[in-house]
Amino acid sequence: MRQLPEADRDAIRLAQDPDFPRLLEQIIATGGCSHPVHLSGSTTTVDGTTGEILHHYDTRNEPRERLLVRCRNRRASICPACSRLHAGDTYHLVRAGLLGGKDVPASVRHRPRLFVTLTAPSFGPVHRAGANCRPRRDGGTCEHGRPLGCCTVHRPEAPIVGQPLCADCYDYTAHVLWHAHASKLWDRFVIDVRRRLASSIGLIQSRFAQEARLSFARVAEYQKRGAVHVHAVIRLDGPTGPGDEPPAWGTAELLMDAVRASAQRVRVRTPYSSAVGELTLRWGAQIDARPLRTDGDGPDDDAVAAYVAKYVTKGASDTGAGTDYRLVTKGDIESAAVSEHVRTLMRTCWRLGGLPEYAPLRLRAWVHTLGYRGHILTKSRAYSTTYAALRAERAHHQGHADLPDAINERHWRYVGSGHTPGAALIAAGIAEDLAESRRLALTAVQEGEWC
Repeated sequence: MRQLPEADRDAIRLAQDPDFPRLLEQIIATGGCSHPVHLSGSTTTVDGTTGEILHHYDTRNEPRERLLVRCRNRRASICPACSRLHAGDTYHLVRAGLLGGKDVPASVRHRPRLFVTLTAPSFGPVHRAGANCRPRRDGGTCEHGRPLGCCTVHRPEAPIVGQPLCADCYDYTAHVLWHAHASKLWDRFVIDVRRRLASSIGLIQSRFAQEARLSFARVAEYQKRGAVHVHAVIRLDGPTGPGDEPPAWGTAELLMDAVRASAQRVRVRTPYSSAVGELTLRWGAQIDARPLRTDGDGPDDDAVAAYVAKYVTKGASDTGAGTDYRLVTKGDIESAAVSEHVRTLMRTCWRLGGLPEYAPLRLRAWVHTLGYRGHILTKSRAYSTTYAALRAERAHHQGHADLPDAINERHWRYVGSGHTPGAALIAAGIAEDLAESRRLALTAVQEGEWC
């Protein structure tokens, strides 16, 4: 036994425990969550009319007097089981806004819809993958003596891809401040699209809401250079939302023209700083807006939903930008397992976060995301369903929904998180088994063998 790894010894100890069958049930119920939350407490369900106790649950009868629940972390690098569940919810959320379902009418698939990509501007030349990186006939060097070009053909997975040709020429300050204002830039972009749509048909801007409604779902993605770019599904509805048809003037072409014009026009100014000055921030020059068509001439709706769902589960280790955990001291930046380019962005976040004029941006709290303060996925209210509604529907399907006339008295407290080494080994095996079962079920459906 002493020669076995610690995880194996602990798994054997757990298997010999009389409470192991119930512990195994809890781990299975969490889907093999790798970092479950431990709760202690009770729930009592009482009939609101008669006062009869319909159900009572108390963790005093559980192993170690605690209940394991999912951590619900979206990052696959932290919890593959919960990230897979989050990806599924995201897929259905985005797909419902494209094809209908989840209380969204199927007619939305015939509305003007675009798949839009907005990028960050250039903060300095970086190494690129594919063909010759940055060929220059005249060669030349920058003021710091480094080459202005690179003729090497880099592999996509090469560590140098995304790194600046000259770190001293790269505008790290603008990069960080652009991240801190990216959400505000998106908000102004959406407002300007509405204004341009109104102006293009001779409509007073204040009356646009009475004619049409702009719905969207957007996901933020880090590029190799550590800069965020945005992918968004934008849909034009009638004034009440997805249940209302858009006006006759609402076409995909008109929407696409408004999107392109607004992306080129909107600006956000940073607070003035004696150390930095005032910067004017905008979207990058690379703007892509493609219509989503029902006749197959354009990106596939399911593919778009799957792409968004796949990205929201990516961790920092997958994108090469930032970390999956917060950095609370300057020393944490130096010890983080990141590239020197990302580390410099983190140092810049920390330095700018110490300036009083940038205090509202809370840059030091967002060092781990390189100053980006927005959510990975955001959507307008009327685009489709919500994560909360999807989770409630799943709870109802699993028989965990509240009774309509019942009163629930809940008393819970947090008592810990995570697994012991042996339990972690068991949870990983359960998660792998569930993933394999899903894969086999999908294969059976695709081959027409599912009954």
